[in-house]
Order: sequence, then C-alpha cells, then structure tokens
Amino acid sequence: MLPKVTTRWRICKYTSEAALDQEDEIAAEYPLTIRLGGEEFATIVCSPSHLEEMTIGFLASEGIIRQADEIQSLRLDEERGFVYVELHIKQSTSKHDYAKRMIGSCCGKSRQFYFQNDARTARTSTSTVRITPAQCLHLIWQLQQGSDDFRRTGGFHNAALCSTTELLVVRSDIGRHNALDKLFGYRLQHKLPITDKIIAFSGRMSSEVVLKAAKIGVGILLSKSAPTDLALKLAHDLGITCVGFIRGQEMNIYTHGQRVITAD
Repeated sequence: MLPKVTTRWRICKYTSEAALDQEDEIAAEYPLTIRLGGEEFATIVCSPSHLEEMTIGFLASEGIIRQADEIQSLRLDEERGFVYVELHIKQSTSKHDYAKRMIGSCCGKSRQFYFQNDARTARTSTSTVRITPAQCLHLIWQLQQGSDDFRRTGGFHNAALCSTTELLVVRSDIGRHNALDKLFGYRLQHKLPITDKIIAFSGRMSSEVVLKAAKIGVGILLSKSAPTDLALKLAHDLGITCVGFIRGQEMNIYTHGQRVITAD
C-alpha cells in the first residue's frame, strides 16, 4: 500500500505572542525508481499518488513511448519504491541522450537549448481552441479552490486538464513536472482528445513546463505565476498561448493572444 501524500510532524509554532508546541501537516516525499527492460532508467522524487499515470507520462515525455499501449507490463512495488516496465518493442535510444543538451532549431524561427528527446517529442500546437478572459480567471479560481493538499501543507503543485469551462482532471505533486506527467499519463491511458483542452497550472511557467505542455499537446497554458524568458520564446515558437499572473480579476497574456477572445 502506498504511503499517504502528507505526514504529521511535531513543531514549535512561534507567533508574536507565544511559542506553541503543536502538530503540523507536511508534504511527503517518495522516491520512485523506474526500471525499464530490467535496467534502472530514472529515479523520480514525487508525491505517492497516481504513480502509474506519472510513469506513463514520464516515459512519453522522455520519448520512450508515444502511446500507453506500447507498454507490455507495468508493475509497482510500493513498499520498495520501484516500478518495473516492459515494452512490447525494446527501446533502442541510448540513455545518454536523456542527459545531453543540443542546440536545435525550433520551427525554424530561433535557436534554443533542448534535450535531444525534447527536440523529438515537443510538437508545435495547431489547436484552434478559444477562451475568454473570464474563463481563464474562473479556471484558475477552480484550481485554487480544489487544492486541499496545498492549503494544508503549502508543499504541492497542482495541474489540471480543462475544457474552456471546467476542470476535467486534476493532479497534485511536490514536483511541478510530476504533476504534469500525471496529466500526460492520464491522457494517454484514457486516449483523451487533446486539441480542445487547456492546462491550468499553479506554478511558475518555466521552459520545462512549456515543453511538457507541448508534449501533452495543448494550445493554452494558464498559470497564477510568472513565466521565464526562455519559456516565452519556446511558447512563441511552439504555438502555445501562455497566460500568467492570473490573480483576482487580472492576468497577463504573453504569447499567441489570438486564442484569448473578448467575447463569446
């Protein structure tokens, strides 16, 4: 049985009036080692939830698989922290490629740094989905309202696959990349159509987050937090609409603003 995603810890709570001995709720860290074809492939430090989805999403993000049915078997050993994966067709890509940077041309427009597997798997979005500013604000509000683990601990990132009006699938993790991999795994397991979907996200929009969104296949990425400059360059080249600092009744549209419409 998997451990819980939070634990209890005795702390000294200091305030301006007193120091109190009390119990606090803390986000749990769980190291999961993926063994692929009998060999150790990666160890991911994550929250112990939806680990099958995360494994599938991680392997797809790394370019090892394209569809969930390429996996012959997937077995979790929760107690030891291992997941054993066998593919129908043994992957032939060298593991060294997954830690090697290359300079590639993204859509022929600019030269950026990528991992080699990113250059193979990040796709330019052709999504025609449209969203209103009010819908952007509402989706992030929904994401924050449903973030119980974050409210209790302050230690989780949250990500959701959405339509323009509601959250469809929500996943949480101590690692922002893990939360997105869980969404990717869910999408592949359930063969979810993706071109009309949106990602709502609680964390910073880094270049890695934009690449994850491109691999998942969405055209719009919403966040309550800030982007980085490389993230926006990648989003521009990959055709992804980035909307950040969605807080209260305000937001910033950074790239491909044609998808954000002012009227239905």
